[in-house]
Amino acid sequence: MVLEKFISVDLIEIIENGSVQVRTKTAILEDGKQISGTFHRHVVAPGDDYSKQDARVKAICAATHTAAVVTAYKAAQAAAKS
Repeated sequence: MVLEKFISVDLIEIIENGSVQVRTKTAILEDGKQISGTFHRHVVAPGDDYSKQDARVKAICAATHTAAVVTAYKAAQAAAKS
């Protein structure tokens, strides 16, 4: 019996406000067959540091987090606080 733990980014979504939602799957495999799995989600907001993200997440953030998107996101956050 061989147990393995496999972690992968299996879903990347772009939300209307420019945020990138990332779902990470952790699978436990026994002899190559999945016996358990869990998911974790996190969000990369426009203006956040995404340098430590998965390569695909970095590419999507670089393409979508333009200066205009970051400015609009920050303005919307400021407006929501007041």
